[in-house]
Amino acid sequence: MMRTGIFVGSFNPFTVGHDSIVTRALPLFDRLVIGVVGDQVHKPDMPSAEERIKAIADLYKNEPAIDVKPYYGLAVDFARAENAQFIVKGVRSVKDFEYEREQADINRHLSGVETILLYAEPQFSSISSSMVRELQHFGVDVTPYLPKR
Repeated sequence: MMRTGIFVGSFNPFTVGHDSIVTRALPLFDRLVIGVVGDQVHKPDMPSAEERIKAIADLYKNEPAIDVKPYYGLAVDFARAENAQFIVKGVRSVKDFEYEREQADINRHLSGVETILLYAEPQFSSISSSMVRELQHFGVDVTPYLPKR
């Protein structure tokens, strides 16, 4: 059986922290699907899903085990649609851990899909998409926080 994991988020923008999670999760699976939130309910002014998908897909264009796709609705529904047995999540802090633990419990209850938590590498533990957006808003060069290939 092919081991498939999904890594989902709005990725607005996709940061070096996200890239670290993908790089570290990849050896665990035969296939890793990066699911980009297509719904813009909570963040109406974010770039379109197509723009975010293209940017992420360009990063991993030489990695055949990675697919980048939009997803709508619940992560567990996306996991089922992709025949994924695992949801991969990154955790930077105790606050993240508590939130992700609750989500993992509900997701397992709803679908049987397990969640794998990968802890942020120390150098990335303070980096978040919202921090990058705020710095960008104030004209700060954010390239150190964005992955490059």
